[in-house]
Amino acid sequence: MSKEYIASGLVYGKFWGGGFGAYTSREVKADTKAKLLSQAKKDLKSGALDSGMGFEYLKGAKLDIKEVETITLKGKEYTRADYIDVFIGDLTEKEQDFLLDMVY
Repeated sequence: MSKEYIASGLVYGKFWGGGFGAYTSREVKADTKAKLLSQAKKDLKSGALDSGMGFEYLKGAKLDIKEVETITLKGKEYTRADYIDVFIGDLTEKEQDFLLDMVY
């Protein structure tokens, strides 16, 4: 049995020209949820999570985490997935609601 965690979502930050908004995040992968969240928080802080948009700074993100579990039984692979949403960073309730309303 193996597990993989894959996260993508939306980052929220300040645009260089003023104002705040959202953009799709880059995909983050890890073999544990803790490692994935650690990497995502590191990328949020450095600005790398914004997938190249180029915000003045990032304030937070809503990540859709997919937990993929794969087992091999009698030579065949079977996969199942669970999904959870997580907010990281320093977002207000209003900013979290904004990200929940966004479609990407």
